[in-house]
Amino acid sequence: MRVEVIEGEFTVCKVSDMHGVNLAAPWLFIGRTDAEISLVCLSAHAPLHSLAREDGWRAFRVAGQMDFGMTGVLAGLSTVLAQASVSIFALSTYDTDYILVKKDTLSKALAVLESAGHEVEWLG
Repeated sequence: MRVEVIEGEFTVCKVSDMHGVNLAAPWLFIGRTDAEISLVCLSAHAPLHSLAREDGWRAFRVAGQMDFGMTGVLAGLSTVLAQASVSIFALSTYDTDYILVKKDTLSKALAVLESAGHEVEWLG
């Protein structure tokens, strides 16, 4: 499997509402439930005011579009990373899966994925 490393540093935050969220930002993932609104975006585009904020994430994604019938892709990647003691923040979109790791563990994460037979490509 090929993973693509996305350029830039990301922030994960929780907001009380969408006021101040830059919906035109090049990377923006919004998760809204009955209990919270979470955002993942490039740190430079993070809202100025948030209820909680965690900076210092790097991201990579499974290359290409994944069919909904595919099983175990995220589980396989996350298992390899968990066995190497790399914590993740996972996201899924219609097309593919994204994994965020803290920036100080990115090199380790990519090395263990390559050791497990995955191809790593740097974007940007």
